[in-house]
Amino acid sequence: MTCPLCSADAPLQDFPVTGGPEGATAAICATCVEQIEGTPDPAHWRGLAGAIWSEEPAVQVLAARMLGRIDEVWANDLADQMYLDDETRAWVDNVETTLEHRDSNGALLARGDTVVLIKDLPVKGAGFTAKRGTAVRGISLVADNAGHIEGRVEGQRIVILTEFVKKK
Repeated sequence: MTCPLCSADAPLQDFPVTGGPEGATAAICATCVEQIEGTPDPAHWRGLAGAIWSEEPAVQVLAARMLGRIDEVWANDLADQMYLDDETRAWVDNVETTLEHRDSNGALLARGDTVVLIKDLPVKGAGFTAKRGTAVRGISLVADNAGHIEGRVEGQRIVILTEFVKKK
């Protein structure tokens, strides 16, 4: 069978798609499941160009959510091209998370928020220091760790500890 997300010819398994109709699932390959639950490899997700036009709402929801997690120009372009009806768009935005991400002052953080660094942070492996006062726009929440967010600083996608940011 062909995976509707990555177009791989592999065995498919039912994957629960949260935030929508009770018991909604999409049949996807094991590689996609690993990528969804972990850190996505942008090269794997090139098949989303076809998935965004799927007739299955659960597949569209997964495609939209993955495009939101991939910080590449082509992914942003695909997300801009994607058409979702109001009900499916609400499903995409209704990601059920059990973790609450809070800044250094205890303010609740949400995907897409802008935060400001409250301390100079050396960025390992990138060779620069993210300076205090730097605004990080359009953050992503790390699904399995309430103490981590992701954002772009000086063109690099980095993980930032929530204790070193304040919501703007």
